[in-house]
Amino acid sequence: MQISMTVNGDEITRAVEPRVLLVHFIRDELRLTGTHWGCDTSNCGTCVVLMDGVPVKSCTVLAAMADGHAITTVEGLATGATLDPVQQGFMEEHGLQCGFCTPGMMLTARALLDRNPHPDDTEIREAISGQICRCTGYATIVRSVKWAADHPVVAEDAEEEVPA
Repeated sequence: MQISMTVNGDEITRAVEPRVLLVHFIRDELRLTGTHWGCDTSNCGTCVVLMDGVPVKSCTVLAAMADGHAITTVEGLATGATLDPVQQGFMEEHGLQCGFCTPGMMLTARALLDRNPHPDDTEIREAISGQICRCTGYATIVRSVKWAADHPVVAEDAEEEVPA
């Protein structure tokens, strides 16, 4: 079947088998390997991408279900050479260790900050509760998201904050 979607701002049209999962379409067809494939049961959250700005576990979404939607992967967070504040925050606050859960965590954090620019620790922990990190103990991830909240992208031509 033929599907079309916007992936990281680019219009994509491909023929896919109806049973192909979005995670496999992203990794195998589009070669965007920042989206990780973990547990195969939707428990770990390493496969999170944004669909129309909402975090989804791409191991539970058929590629055909993404037809007509906007998908953002971790590769789509940066603008050129400029990192998204979430990406910068993970660097500044050491929010990663092995990095396996990091792309999904970053996308979940971006969605949280887009709807709540100044979340508290509890809100951050609740937002990432569907994802498992076996390395950091979450404290550095929470600090990373708070760093991003404190350093939003500011439009160069205006003095207002704009979502990243």
